[in-house]
Amino acid sequence: MKVLITGASGQLARAFIRRFQQDGTTFLAPPEAQLDITDAGIVGAAVSAFRPDVIINGAAYNNVDAAEKTPEVAFRVNRDAVGILADAARQHGVRLVHFGSDYVFDGTTQTPYDETSSTAPLNVYGQSKLEGEAAALAGGPGSLLLRTSWVFGDGTQNFFWKLREWCRDRKSIRVVWDQIAAPTYTEDIVTVTLKALEQGLSGRWHLTNSGYASRFETARVFLREIGMDCTVIPVGSDAFPSPARRPFFSVMSNRRLTERLQTRIPDWEDAVARFARALEAAPTDAP
Repeated sequence: MKVLITGASGQLARAFIRRFQQDGTTFLAPPEAQLDITDAGIVGAAVSAFRPDVIINGAAYNNVDAAEKTPEVAFRVNRDAVGILADAARQHGVRLVHFGSDYVFDGTTQTPYDETSSTAPLNVYGQSKLEGEAAALAGGPGSLLLRTSWVFGDGTQNFFWKLREWCRDRKSIRVVWDQIAAPTYTEDIVTVTLKALEQGLSGRWHLTNSGYASRFETARVFLREIGMDCTVIPVGSDAFPSPARRPFFSVMSNRRLTERLQTRIPDWEDAVARFARALEAAPTDAP
C-alpha cells in the first residue's frame, strides 16, 4: 500500500508517519508548503506523480474561535480543499480517508450520537466540517469518513499540551465542566483507521476512544497521570466568553464501528495514561 498524507505537521498526520516508518509502509508526506491542498493543480500533480493507493487527509483548520471571524479560511481548508482531494481521488481511482468532528452536532442530545443522528452545528468551524464531509464522500464509493473528537497526541495542538503549560507556573486552574465528549488518542485513531482500510470500509463512521468525560474530568486524570500538582476547579463555559458556541454533550457512539471491525477501542482513561507515559519517555526538548 502506498499512502499520500496531507497536513504533515499536524498531530494526526505525524502519528500516521511514525506508524508507517515503523511498519515499512510506503508513504509520502510533503510539507504543507509543498502540498497546498487548496490548489487543485498542485494536488493533481502530486497524486499523478506518486500514484498512491490511499490519500489520508491529516489537514484541517481547527481554530474554532478564529473561524467565526474568518469563515472563508475555515471553509477553504475544511470544505473546498477536501473537495479538491476528493476530485483527485476519484479521477485517479484512489481511496480518500478524511476525518470529521463531533462539532457537527449541537450537543442537545441525552444519548450519544450515532452515524444516523441529525447534524446541527453551533459554529462556523462545525459547519465547515459538515460541508467537508459531503465533499469527502463525493470522492467515490471507497471514500472513508471518520468522525472523531477532542483529538490529542504528540505536539502542541491539543488540550493536554495547553493544560501542562498552564500548570507549569500555577497552583490551580479553572476548567469547564459543561463540555462533554470522548477524548481520542491519535495512536488509536491510526490503529483503527488502518484496520478499517484493511477491511475495505467506506462511508461515515464514528471513531473515538470509548467512554466520555467533561473537560474538567479529563484535566484531572491527565494531571494525575503526569504527576503534576495542580488543583483543577470546575467552572461553566460562561467563565470563558468566546466567539464560538460549543456543544454541551457531543459524545459520539463508536459501537457501529467496533462491531463492524470486531474490535474494541480502548477507554479514554487508558488512552490518556498511555499518552502520559509517552510524554515521560519523550526527549525533554521534544515539542
